[in-house]
Amino acid sequence: METRLDLIGSPLLGRFVKYLAAAGKPVTDSGLPAITQELVRLRASQINGCAVCADMHAKEAARAGESQVRLNLVAVWREATVFTEAERAALELAEQGTRIADAAPGVTDEAWANAAKHYGEDELAALVAVIAEINAWNRLNVITRQPAGDYQPGQY
Repeated sequence: METRLDLIGSPLLGRFVKYLAAAGKPVTDSGLPAITQELVRLRASQINGCAVCADMHAKEAARAGESQVRLNLVAVWREATVFTEAERAALELAEQGTRIADAAPGVTDEAWANAAKHYGEDELAALVAVIAEINAWNRLNVITRQPAGDYQPGQY
């Protein structure tokens, strides 16, 4: 696979990437657990077929203390017993928020209410922001065919 555009080398995309990275800072600094953030990023990246983000966020989750067993089961979280109810609610919200075009109502009231049982308003806001942010990154990387596999935890 050959990269179509260098995200950093392109003057316009380089600036855009810096702004997008800065936009994610409030989520990183929020009360939403880092592991939950990484699980959400990983699941959305799997759905979107973004190898570079799947690589990055699996490695960042492991760096944050996530087990290999749980990382292996993110794609099939519904059938796995290793996720908390709060994490399951976050993963459901992430899936529905990523697959908006696949369902007429977008995110269901049930998925939202379930997430709201486990997360306060600030954490829900962080979940919404992280879902929107990772979907933007996924699209940038998939459209420009960014390669995966070389990411080192903490690189960015």
